[in-house]
Amino acid sequence: MSTCCDDKACAVEALRGSQASTLRAVLAINAVMFVVELAAGLIAGSTALLSDSLDNLGDALTYGLSIYAISKDAKAKAKVALFKGTLILLAALFVLAQVGYRALYGATPIFEAMGVVSALALIGNSVCLALLWKHRTADVNMSSVWECSRNDIAGNIAVFVASGAVWLTGSRWPDLIVGLLLSIWLLLSSARVLRNGLGELRLAAFAR
Repeated sequence: MSTCCDDKACAVEALRGSQASTLRAVLAINAVMFVVELAAGLIAGSTALLSDSLDNLGDALTYGLSIYAISKDAKAKAKVALFKGTLILLAALFVLAQVGYRALYGATPIFEAMGVVSALALIGNSVCLALLWKHRTADVNMSSVWECSRNDIAGNIAVFVASGAVWLTGSRWPDLIVGLLLSIWLLLSSARVLRNGLGELRLAAFAR
């Protein structure tokens, strides 16, 4: 007599349950980091911290969408990936606007807050990356989630380096430069996620 695991349904359901549990954990971590970094960025006057906080907000939203997409078909997952790529694009454009505004009107940010908060965020995102590692190639949905988490690590390191440069130079420009670089990184990431999502959507349409 055939069992659940004989026809692979058990394995599929176990994978979905594992993915959902992982996504809930990283969603919670990113939501907390968004609040902390946003508050610190506003207090410290740091473009880099503000952009990093917005990235965490976008990630929390995309993780929620990814939980929704786990049990969906390939076409639905591709559409969610496209939406996530659009969110990343909007975050990049917002950061570019912030960089321009603070280049004209901003003051030197508080480097102590930048350093401490970016270090805490790096720890949190390292935990997220470790949790997501085994799921990174599962499908387009989890692949785009992995992309978001990897971006976060690079962003945290960049903000930490910027805090040291602000301390050494006494200038706001290292913070602005890192904010600009983060926006470019987000634009490239958005292009990759959107390209993958479009590719999966075409494949799903062709399969029909």
